[in-house]
Amino acid sequence: MAEMISLSINGVSIRVPAGTMVAAAVLIAGETMFRRSVSGEARGPLCGMGVCFECRVTIDEAPHCRSCQIICRDGMKVRTG
Repeated sequence: MAEMISLSINGVSIRVPAGTMVAAAVLIAGETMFRRSVSGEARGPLCGMGVCFECRVTIDEAPHCRSCQIICRDGMKVRTG
């Protein structure tokens, strides 16, 4: 069985298998909006490989992180929107 790690998504603690990408963890947490466009529209992952920048979130207070390119770490704090 895979090692499980804990992180928080918008203040809610979840557990995911080690090696999970942040984008997947956000979706596991039930969030569908990762950020808002300049006109206020909800946005989410499109390409899944870091090209489109639609999956940007704030990780440990660092804004504009591409969640599809970052592996979850134990204790990580992720904020969407």
